[in-house]
Amino acid sequence: MSGTGDETYDVVVVGSGAAAFATALGAVDEGLSVIMVESTDRWGGSTAMSGGGLWLPDNPLMRRQGAADSREEALDYLRRTVGEPGPASSPERLEAFVGGVEDFVLTAERHGMEFLRDPDYPDYYPELPGGKIGRAIEGQNFDLKRLGEWATTQRDPIPLPVRTNDVWLLGRAWSTPGGFVRGAQFVFRALGGLVRGKRLVGLGGALAAQFAHAVLVRGGVPLLLGTPAEALVTEGDRVVGVRVGAPGGEKVLRARRGVMLAAGGFEHNREWRRRYEGIDGYPSGNPGNLGDAIAMAQDLGAAVDYMEDAWWGASLAPVEGGTPSFLVGERSMPYGLMVDARGQRFANESESYVDLGHHMLAHDRDGDYWFITEARHSRRYFSTFSIIPGLTKAMAAQGLLFRAGSLDALAGRIGVDPAVLRGTVERFNGFARTGRDQDFHRGDSAYDRYYGDPTVRPNPCLGPLEKGPFTAYKVVIGDLGTKGGVVTDADARVLRADGSVIAGLYAAGNTTASVMGHTYPGPGSTIGPASVFGLRGARRMAKEAAIG
Repeated sequence: MSGTGDETYDVVVVGSGAAAFATALGAVDEGLSVIMVESTDRWGGSTAMSGGGLWLPDNPLMRRQGAADSREEALDYLRRTVGEPGPASSPERLEAFVGGVEDFVLTAERHGMEFLRDPDYPDYYPELPGGKIGRAIEGQNFDLKRLGEWATTQRDPIPLPVRTNDVWLLGRAWSTPGGFVRGAQFVFRALGGLVRGKRLVGLGGALAAQFAHAVLVRGGVPLLLGTPAEALVTEGDRVVGVRVGAPGGEKVLRARRGVMLAAGGFEHNREWRRRYEGIDGYPSGNPGNLGDAIAMAQDLGAAVDYMEDAWWGASLAPVEGGTPSFLVGERSMPYGLMVDARGQRFANESESYVDLGHHMLAHDRDGDYWFITEARHSRRYFSTFSIIPGLTKAMAAQGLLFRAGSLDALAGRIGVDPAVLRGTVERFNGFARTGRDQDFHRGDSAYDRYYGDPTVRPNPCLGPLEKGPFTAYKVVIGDLGTKGGVVTDADARVLRADGSVIAGLYAAGNTTASVMGHTYPGPGSTIGPASVFGLRGARRMAKEAAIG
């Protein structure tokens, strides 16, 4: 199929998040022609909306700073956390991920991207053999003015120069000396940017902007917004292009080397979520993630895996017309706990969000959950959702947040037996005083304690709920995106169920079944592999013989 409006490139990339940009960056680095297409009117995908961390074990920044790590330790840790491998998390894929870290970081730096290391952020199971603290990196704060017109179409950047390495300390900015110092540093950083006339962004917005500057500005790669991929074009058994919708009508973008599907997962496709996960879901990711790229690959016989799973977590229930607020550090701060519809604890509130999400699903996927705090939690700690104007007021008006002067009164407001809630809190308070959570071991892990308060002793994650007013926030099973998608090999080539390669077709990011299996080894375990496999795909395409 061809037409007068058709265009030909070496590489066609579907999507505009980290996996897509890493592929385009690799194509530029290899001297290949490349075009990117994005179905929505905003570029950046879920990457731009995220914390922007990349979990990259044994990375060059660690080596420069003398932080000990090795390929062997990383693989040992991954084998223990991922567990029994499926086709997407095979030993070959795990080795390819770890082995591709250095190439990604050095290539990105060569094209102007700047990273910093998060030296205090633990792996999510740091006590396991091979576990470490400080494997995550993130993009430096970035001035959006450097993007020119592209700055106007980035998806939802946070207009503040905050860093992942700030968040854990900013949460206790007015309760600990270290938090206060980091808060002051953040304020001066923000004011400094304003004084210099910069539009600084941080977190995922900074990472996505750095990718865009490297690829779109420096690399001159075209990116077509509002251009959905509608079907893959084949000749024989090989993918040779993509048919896309465009304002002027459909056209085909032909690919001499390959097509990369990096268009996110399917978290906003309610029909698919009910079919595969049995839940409507409360996603925090890109609203354009509908699973279209996965469906196109399936039409050509692509195998899929992990379709029942997601990057789960606990989120504040969304107000009408709003989005869920994903909870991370708030769960680890003292003077708070989570209960189910019966008023009982059911998990370690401080554990990694994907583990907490799995526990919520297994415990009561359709029931109510509540995050309950006392006065010191709100007075001593900064919650990320508190910066959303009018959120708590709207939650209270819509029955998603309740306050009361006593636990018994709060129990009545949320429909829980007061005696049960009182018993739960009394038992929890006993653990707080001894420093050991004998039910769920909250605070035992270095990961739990990362977001805790070191001034609270004997356990920085446990503080008794004693002082009113008490607050109950409605919590739902949220997610950062889906985990399931097409199965790929070590070079991001899409595979059929029999293990054969669909020639010319590649995939990376949440369009693919996760190399991390059902778990989440460390901070940035979505964007890290997305970036590595996006680049590996481009490297493989450069080795392929060109067609057409």
